[in-house]
Amino acid sequence: MKADWYEPVVEVTRGGVVESVHYGAVAVTDRLGRLLAWCGDPQALTFLRSSAKPFQALPFVEGGGMDSFGLSPRQLAFICASHAGTDAHKAMAESIQAQVGVREADLLCGTHAPYDAATTARMRQNNEPLTPNRHNCSGKHSGMLAQARFLGAPLGTYIDPNHPVQSRILEAFSAMCGIAPEQVQLGIDGCSVPTFAVPLAAAATGYARLADPSGLAPERERAVRRIVDAMTSNPDMVDGPGRFDTSLMQVSGGAILSKGGAEGYRGLAIRPGTLGPGSPGLGVAIKIADGEVGKLTDNPPGQRAGRRAALAVLAQLGALVPDQLDALAEYGTQPVTNFRKLIVGEMRACLTLRRPH
Repeated sequence: MKADWYEPVVEVTRGGVVESVHYGAVAVTDRLGRLLAWCGDPQALTFLRSSAKPFQALPFVEGGGMDSFGLSPRQLAFICASHAGTDAHKAMAESIQAQVGVREADLLCGTHAPYDAATTARMRQNNEPLTPNRHNCSGKHSGMLAQARFLGAPLGTYIDPNHPVQSRILEAFSAMCGIAPEQVQLGIDGCSVPTFAVPLAAAATGYARLADPSGLAPERERAVRRIVDAMTSNPDMVDGPGRFDTSLMQVSGGAILSKGGAEGYRGLAIRPGTLGPGSPGLGVAIKIADGEVGKLTDNPPGQRAGRRAALAVLAQLGALVPDQLDALAEYGTQPVTNFRKLIVGEMRACLTLRRPH
């Protein structure tokens, strides 16, 4: 990570003085990869983390796996989710596994406390054990197991970078981003599967092609549309109650797909016509340099900067009307209060998108 990749995007004030600053970078492109707006360095190289999930589902949908197992759009949305671990999310994981013929014990994602605070509190009170289906990535892992079963590939090694499932995912992801597979740098995600680092502009191009897949091969175009329609029609399965991605997709009426990732990453797909009649589909990639300074035990982890940066980007692009911004106000400029609930400052976005002359 290079310091000159990033600029101030969100600031926290106290008594009229800027006390803290979150730095970040943003890239906005169309489906042809043309850079339309940016903040910081649009070529900043960083991992998408869970923002890659729509692409990780793509080979399974494109190859016919969804239809082979009779999975629904709601189940597909869950395969692309970083869910909150509610009972509804757990039940959705179980339904996919039952239809595919795999078990919760096959998931290699590990465990963590649900992001949904009420669910976590109840489980602790009842001494309920943490299990993989409560993990925010259990949908992705269930989908990868489904793809392994569909391909007749081994189940026990589905997270290996050389497994047929992961090889197909890397090929599809790189093609959507407009780069060669060997240009994608690999790491291991928090849930143990491969994760991808590419320049922000490349990731934005991938998201622009989610927004507008016209021009892709017919099978891929159909698969992309199914994924985006599933996610935007079932936003409660993608994230969870009171969480940003769910709220944004609900308020935008499905015109904007939002998918957050760990360490302050977010991808946005803005569908054609959202900015006005005839406007193109756009992709946005956002990275907060400090990773949101959140701890894994936070509920949800960090996120005070990324959500505000995302709303500021959407507002400056004209992707949200005033009423929609009002409905999402809890994620925008907010007062900072002390332990006596006195207002002592505010948290606000401070980024400005630049555009080609």
